[in-house]
Amino acid sequence: MAEVESLSIVSLIVNASLLVQLVMLILFVASIISWVMIIQRGRYQYQARNLFAEFEDTFWSGIDLNQLYRQGNQAGKVVDGVENIFRAGFKEFSRLRQQGGLDPDTIMEGTQRAMRVALSREEGKLEANLSFLASVASVSPYIGLFGTVWGIMNSFRGLANVHQATLATVAPGISEALVATAMGLFAAIPAVLAYNRFSATAETLINNYDTFAEEFSAILHRQAHSK
Repeated sequence: MAEVESLSIVSLIVNASLLVQLVMLILFVASIISWVMIIQRGRYQYQARNLFAEFEDTFWSGIDLNQLYRQGNQAGKVVDGVENIFRAGFKEFSRLRQQGGLDPDTIMEGTQRAMRVALSREEGKLEANLSFLASVASVSPYIGLFGTVWGIMNSFRGLANVHQATLATVAPGISEALVATAMGLFAAIPAVLAYNRFSATAETLINNYDTFAEEFSAILHRQAHSK
C-alpha cells in the first residue's frame, strides 16, 4: 500500500505543470540546504557550549594567565569561542604594557576594544546562516501556496474543455497543487524550529561571552593598576 502511495506522489510530481515542478524544485533545494545548515549549526553550537564550559573551568581554576595563553599555542588544540576573546584581550594587554609609558586607562581601553572586536567575530560565527533559515521558514509556505494556487487554476481552466465536470477531472491538478503546499510546509517547519532554537542558544552564548569579557576586564584592570 505504501508503495502505491509513493508511486502516486511521484507520478503527480512528474505529471505536474512546468511551473509547479519549478516550485517543487525550489522547495526541495531549499529544504536540502536548510538541513545541511541545521546539522552544521547544531554541531558548531554544541561544540561552542562544550568549549565554553571547559575553558571557563580552566580559567577560574586559578591557572596563571600567561600559561593559559601559551596553552592556546599548542599544536592541534582547538581554539574557538570564548578562548578567542581571552587571547585577543590578553595579547593586546601584554603588548600595551610592554610598550611602556602608557597609563593604565589607555591600556584597558585598547584591551577592551580588542575583546569587543573578538566578541563581534564570535557573535557572527554563532549566528551564521540563521538568516537563511529564517528566510526559508517565512517564505517557503508562500512559495508552496503559489504552486497550489497555480495548480488549482490549471484544474479549473481544464474544465472549460470538458462537457461534464467530475471529481476525476479536477483531482490530478488539485492533488499536484496540494503536494506543492506539503513541500512548502516540509521545508518551513524544520527551518523555523531550528532558527528559534539556534537563535536562543546563540543569544545565551553571546551573553556568556560578554559576561566573561567583563569579568576578565576587571581582572586585567586590577593588574594594570597594581604597578
